Amino acid sequence: MELKDKLLDSFIAFEEDFVLDEELHQKRIDALKIFESKGFPTKKIEGWKYTSLERLLQKDYILFSKSENCIDYKDVKKYFLYDVDTYKIVFIDGVYSPFLSDTTHDGIDACLMSAALTKPKYRDLVNRYFNKIADSQDSMTALNTSFTKEGAYIYIPKNTVAQKPIEVVHFATGNEQALWLQPRNLIVVDQNAQVQIIERHQSLKPHELVTNSVTEIYAHQEAYVDYYKLQNDLDTASLIDNTYIAQEKQSNVSLHTFSFGGKLIRNNLNFYHKGEHLNSTLKGVTILQEQQHVDHYTLVHHAHPHCESHQDYKGVFSDRSTGVFNGKIFVDKIAQKTNAFQQNNNILLDDKTTVNTKPQLEIFADDVKCSHGCTIGQLDEEALFYLRSRGIPRKEAKALLTYAFANNVLESVQLPALKKRINHLIASKLGVNLGFDL
Repeated sequence: MELKDKLLDSFIAFEEDFVLDEELHQKRIDALKIFESKGFPTKKIEGWKYTSLERLLQKDYILFSKSENCIDYKDVKKYFLYDVDTYKIVFIDGVYSPFLSDTTHDGIDACLMSAALTKPKYRDLVNRYFNKIADSQDSMTALNTSFTKEGAYIYIPKNTVAQKPIEVVHFATGNEQALWLQPRNLIVVDQNAQVQIIERHQSLKPHELVTNSVTEIYAHQEAYVDYYKLQNDLDTASLIDNTYIAQEKQSNVSLHTFSFGGKLIRNNLNFYHKGEHLNSTLKGVTILQEQQHVDHYTLVHHAHPHCESHQDYKGVFSDRSTGVFNGKIFVDKIAQKTNAFQQNNNILLDDKTTVNTKPQLEIFADDVKCSHGCTIGQLDEEALFYLRSRGIPRKEAKALLTYAFANNVLESVQLPALKKRINHLIASKLGVNLGFDL
């Protein structure tokens, strides 16, 4: 049986097991019809021109974990920001783990999507926000919507600052031969509220894993959202991530994506401007090797005047890895005084790697400041020679130059503990120990 047919056949049992109110249930039904009509995206679609899901769709996946698996904290401590205090929402094979989690309802809500979908006290807010900015015509988003059950629900009320960062972590134990997960996150940050969030998906041992994730983020007037996606998985795990962000006036949303490992990673990042004088920041660092594939697809829709967006993605590729960047800035006719920047720079460490980059501007306003660009090249041999002439071995010299290449992305990370962790991850990927933090 093909995977699409298996998903469609499994829906009946799923909806009987997880019953929602009539409005939410109808959204699931409508989404399933869209997925049934469109199926999985193919390279015939312009936005998927350089990324194929074919090799992922040949496996016989378990759609729902058959048993609740437990993990000892000591075995996964390294995947958390253990040196700072955080709220934690943790899932094991798609099932909530109360033993590893530290949720809260004290001033803010950092809890489970399943609770928000089923408990009456959350109903008004969920009906107001759930599936309202997600692209209902995107087949992978529709598939996630039709099977929505578990994930993170985060609500930061008006004039509230989350006192601790929130970690959303998905572990896969590998106890299932092949597993397909579909987490759904809903994050609402009300007027003049602030939050920092770290999201991670991690396999604990090699096995075929696909995670089809959808996140909706609503940043209200003067809200501040600092979001980090840390992707450093095993080379048997794949991630298809759709993140949709709606910003109201004077809000500030910053999203950093660090892609350091995984069989196939597709990041769809969509910013929608709903007011004036707001700021959107999209930054990313990618370091790949061993036939790994990462595809960053970004959209910033400037629909109001006096707004800014800044995109800066750096990629380092080696050993037959593949990188894709497809970024788009869309400026409506009324979005005068827009200031938008987009840049994608890539370094190829050998001649077996591939990078496809396509920065785009689509502008209908005449009083704007917009720029975009991309580069694909190798490390500067003169700079490398200079470092080696100062007694630095070639491997360490290459690592230093790579650090310098990515540093303007790293310097905007606002969590010192996370910045230190990412610095060490980069050093590990480059196979060196530089002995200092940038």
